[in-house]
This record gives sequence, C-alpha cells and structure tokens, in this order.
Amino acid sequence: ALLLLLAIADPYRLALPGYKFDFPRDHFNHPEFQTEWWYYTGNLRTPEGRKFGFELTFFRYAVDPSLPKNANVWDVRDVWMAHLALSDIDGGRFLNTERMNRTGPGLAGVDAAKRRIWNGNWSAQWTSPDDQQLRAVADQFAFDLNLHSAKPPVVHGANGVSQKAEGKGRASHYVSLTRLQTKGTITLEGKPYQVEGTAWMDHEFFSHSMEANQSGWDWFSLQFDDGAELMLYRLRRKDGTIEPLSSGTYVDPAGRTRTLKLADFELKPGEKWKNYPVEWTLRVPSLRIDVQVRTRLKNQELAGKYGALPTYWEGAIEVSGSHRGVGYLEMTGYAGALRMD
Repeated sequence: ALLLLLAIADPYRLALPGYKFDFPRDHFNHPEFQTEWWYYTGNLRTPEGRKFGFELTFFRYAVDPSLPKNANVWDVRDVWMAHLALSDIDGGRFLNTERMNRTGPGLAGVDAAKRRIWNGNWSAQWTSPDDQQLRAVADQFAFDLNLHSAKPPVVHGANGVSQKAEGKGRASHYVSLTRLQTKGTITLEGKPYQVEGTAWMDHEFFSHSMEANQSGWDWFSLQFDDGAELMLYRLRRKDGTIEPLSSGTYVDPAGRTRTLKLADFELKPGEKWKNYPVEWTLRVPSLRIDVQVRTRLKNQELAGKYGALPTYWEGAIEVSGSHRGVGYLEMTGYAGALRMD
C-alpha cells in the first residue's frame, strides 16, 4: 500500500533522505509523521486445498499535534482506522468490514513497549523479532494467524525514502516483510479451517499527500514459488501518463534487494471488472520476469464508509508465466477522486 490522502501539515516531519531504520523499533508508531499504516495481506489454503485471501490494515491519521501530553483521554490527537477482509476464493465470496476509533482509553493504538498494534479486538502482536500473531473478529468470520518472517525487513527506495514525486518530502519511509510464513485458523460462519501459506506486511509513514496531478495507483506484491518476491507500483496522473518516479523492489531468494525504476518494468492492464483492471501482464526484462496476474474473485472492492478511506480494490491474485506464485493487488482512483483536502 502506498500514499494516503491528507494534506501536508507544517507541524509534521517530512520523509527525507538519510533516514536510518532501526528494527524492531521502526515496526511501530511514528507520531511525528502525519500519516502511518500497517498492511497485512496473504494467501492461505486448507490441507484439502481450499484457498483464502486475507487483509488486515491499520491506519493512523494525526488530527491535532498541539495537544499536550496531559490532555483529556478523549481528546482526538489521532484517528485510528482499520480494514478487515476475507476472500473466500473457492466459495466466490468477498467479506469485509471497517472501523474507526480514537485512541481514548486504549481503544486503538500502537505500543512499542508491548510490541502491539490494535484497533478494538483486531490486533498484531509481535512475539519475537521475527514472529507475529494476527487476531481479528467480524460478524461472519475471524482469524487467528501466526506469522514468521523468513527474510529481514526490506527498505524500499534509495537512502531511506520511497520518492513519490519530485520535491522535498514528497516521499514516504516504506518497509516490507515480504515473506511471512503463516499458519493458523480461519473461522467462517462458525466453521474453523486450519490454514497455512504466506503473508506480506507493508509499513509506511509520511506527511505528504498525493500530488494534485496524480489520480491513483496500481500496487503489486508478488511472492514467487522460487522464493523471490517483487513489489511494483505505478502512480497514475490525471492526464493519463505515469509518474516517472514510480518504482519497485525485487527480493531474491536469499533476501538481497534490487531497486527497480519505471524504465525497468512494464505493466499492461487487461480484462476489467467495473473500472478495475483485474488482469495484468507484468514484465521485468532484466530479471527475465514475464508473468500474467489474474484473480479468481473479481469482486474484491472495499467501499470506504467513513469518508477518511477511499473506495479501492485490494485482493488475492495468482501469478503464472515465467514465474508462478501468489500475491496481492491494490488499485485506487478508479472509483472516484482520492483527495479530500
């Protein structure tokens, strides 16, 4: 996941070159930046082969940085939002819900000391530097998943920043855990399913919105069967062109990374569902990657109901061609304007 949609605000820190990541500390909260999110997505299957996709995302939007540390517990310093989704691939169903909370008396937040990110009873709990537990409960489904990172964190971009447009601070600090070995339980309408597979975590923090001439983005996280991963995104402009600073990262099976510029890859959209291209041809000639990205469940659209999150498509995908594998695809800006400032 990439940018969000709030205007830059003077009290907040900009994402600038030279940022030095420090893990595990940087897996947690950065209140000096205006916007922050943690994105968990994954492809899971039962022993019988039934396939599921899942998404659990936590968002922090700073509202009033001027509040003193001893402010009333109900004063709104940050707004915390979250999305939860289950893609029942073989059942042909997409179930999703969202919630919004203030920090309040522990309603939502991030606690680096306790190594926990939560919004109500949806949570990510770090149990060791390489292990996490995801728990979430909705009306029709729930999951309890254990994630183990098979590779070290991947920092995207150059010199600590993922640049999104020309200019100072028009960037984010962006880190991913690209291969999370996942096991646990999905409960769907009261029936438990033992599942395993792979997940991916994105964490970004920044203080700058999309540019006025940008309309949305297409983001891909692919996990190949050979043990490599690929993240690509392209930012679309309102005039139909692509932002030249769109980029990506290739992670080889040993965890070594290679930054990809826009000229290094090709993305060609295919069949559409509504306005969303749900089939793509993706090529990285220098890496001999030439794949087709498709989904078996075309309706994986999340419609934001609180006004702070846009309507967007995010769902489980399958990869075929020169490389086989699974992944997630996110597409924004196809269901209306993104900016809200």
